[in-house]
Amino acid sequence: MGVLFGTDGIRGIANTELTADLAFKIGQGGAYVLTKTLTHRPRILIGKDTRKSGDMLEAALTAGLCSIGAKVIPLGIIPTPAVAYLTRLYKADAGVVISASHNPCEYNGIKFFNSEGYKLKDEIEEEIEEYILGRKKIENLPTHGKIGYVSANHNAVEDYVSFAVSTTKTRLRGMKIAIDCANGASYITAFKALSKLGAEVEAIHNTPDGVNINLKCGSTHMESLQNYVVSIGADVGIAFDGDADRMLAVDENGNIIDGDQIMAVCADYMKSQGKLAQNTLVATVMSNLGLFIAGEKLGMKIIQTKVGDRYVLEEMLDKGYVLGGEQSGHIIFLEHNTTGDGLISAIQFLSVLKETGRKASEAAKLVKVLPQVLYNAKIKPENKSTYMENHKIALAINELEKEFDGTGRVLIRPSGTEPLVRVMIEGSDIDYISKKAEALAQLIEKTLG
Repeated sequence: MGVLFGTDGIRGIANTELTADLAFKIGQGGAYVLTKTLTHRPRILIGKDTRKSGDMLEAALTAGLCSIGAKVIPLGIIPTPAVAYLTRLYKADAGVVISASHNPCEYNGIKFFNSEGYKLKDEIEEEIEEYILGRKKIENLPTHGKIGYVSANHNAVEDYVSFAVSTTKTRLRGMKIAIDCANGASYITAFKALSKLGAEVEAIHNTPDGVNINLKCGSTHMESLQNYVVSIGADVGIAFDGDADRMLAVDENGNIIDGDQIMAVCADYMKSQGKLAQNTLVATVMSNLGLFIAGEKLGMKIIQTKVGDRYVLEEMLDKGYVLGGEQSGHIIFLEHNTTGDGLISAIQFLSVLKETGRKASEAAKLVKVLPQVLYNAKIKPENKSTYMENHKIALAINELEKEFDGTGRVLIRPSGTEPLVRVMIEGSDIDYISKKAEALAQLIEKTLG
């Protein structure tokens, strides 16, 4: 991982950390590295979520792309996974998304997809950084008619919705579905797609104003959807995050169904249909122990990777697996898309419920989730990768690992996108593990913050 790029692109507070100047350099460096071997004028798509800062960053990013000679095709407000799909559909040379996903509105980010719709490998991002940071200089910028230009596209939303609907043969007639769009990029696409599949769809948090994205809503704040599902008597609720690359669900009783449970339900059904390659599901080290216990009972193998859907995807591509994801709701159905796709995940999950005739609460019982707590320790960015070098912190972590060995699990990891160290503990006693995790997070923050 480079200086600027985290696990999911470049992020920061818009206009102070992620500035227009930086966006220009990202566009210029990214376009140069990704298209320097082409013999034709590069075609690059841009999509964004609903943040007010998206317009500013799009203008600067577009200028950077055009300075390399690219034809820039703005898609408007559209989910991140839609850009991955449309890059392939439109035979573009790259796609760019302006979004900070589940982060608050003051943050924004920029991430790239290559011509095949995949996120960039670390070495490509590191090469782009060389140009952004001025360590390498782009020679012979185009002039005259070779300078790039902008060419609008007005079909992106409909093309993506049609694709999403085509990923299932199941109609959702008779299902009442509540959706929480997080006032983000899914506020049009999710309602359109599920309605086309025949469902009765009721939406909340689908009136973005540029600053309310992820604000007490979406997949990171599920309370309002839980209440809404119960109040309107919905069969199930679906919550997206700001850029709609992840989703979580709520059963008819208002209980959360997390990514581990959704993956288990879909994997079990795919296995029964002979569609789960090598009877294997790819998860991460953050997945609940309950998922692995369920996997044994269901006769499927579950492989763990580092945290981050990019690492899940790498394992899937390397070994030929077709389903993988994270507890947080980033789920990759590789038969359909090249990245985590909240709408595709929702459609696949809802299709399984419809085909099996099971209520959401019944399906979720495939995984008995063990209590799990997560505390964040805010630290100085330069300490993110060196926290284990502190003797006091290393000793505290080792003692916790010994204590929970065999009865639970301790996982400490730096955030890929924020100046945080995350402390996660699983065990049978929620109060006890909460106390232990909070104490360790406070120690890390006090020592390295």
